[in-house]
Amino acid sequence: MKDKVSTAVIQRLPRYYRYLSDLLEENVERISSSDLAARMHVTASQIRQDLNTFGGFGQQGYGYHVPHLHAEIGKLLGIDQQKYLIIIGAGNLGQALANYQNFTKRGFQVKALFDIDPEVIGRTIQGAQVFPLEYLEAYLEKNAIDIATLTLPRDRAIEVAKRLCRCGIKAIWNFAHTDLQVDEDVLVENVHLSESLMQLSYRMIAARRKQKKTEETGDTGTGERSD
Repeated sequence: MKDKVSTAVIQRLPRYYRYLSDLLEENVERISSSDLAARMHVTASQIRQDLNTFGGFGQQGYGYHVPHLHAEIGKLLGIDQQKYLIIIGAGNLGQALANYQNFTKRGFQVKALFDIDPEVIGRTIQGAQVFPLEYLEAYLEKNAIDIATLTLPRDRAIEVAKRLCRCGIKAIWNFAHTDLQVDEDVLVENVHLSESLMQLSYRMIAARRKQKKTEETGDTGTGERSD
């Protein structure tokens, strides 16, 4: 396994895991890189290159043993290890994350939520209690937490991130609409939902423009006019 793995490869690992999970459900025991590539709409060379980063896992003339590859990628992603989360911000998004059932299948357990709204403080969501935000430091002093999730407005997220760093949190899953400035040894995964939606919007508008141009020119894309 290489000492340094590119961000692009890391981002593709969960997708490999998802497709391999589907193959297991279909009782597929063995698959070639070309067949896996066809399912995932990528190239076989990319799959081989990605997996060779971690030692390959494949066998010449045999392909990949699906249960083994699924288990090994799961280990790389830490799915075989229990990880404890807290969610700061128990609004609609925070509650939706707390209710997401697949977290437990991936080794994640939401232990607690925090908020400033008296209407939600004291509630229990999937076994996790909502505490006052002012109790954050006291809770972290008594409980070992691996990941803090931020579903807050940007100004409050910046302040809370600093508090988390002072408490020794080393991983933050950030849904706030801002890029956090944290210590170098703190890992941050930013999830900007609106950016993803805008990317989809761009592709949709571009497709509409292309379709409109095709209709106006009569060009079918084959070099021939439709008339």
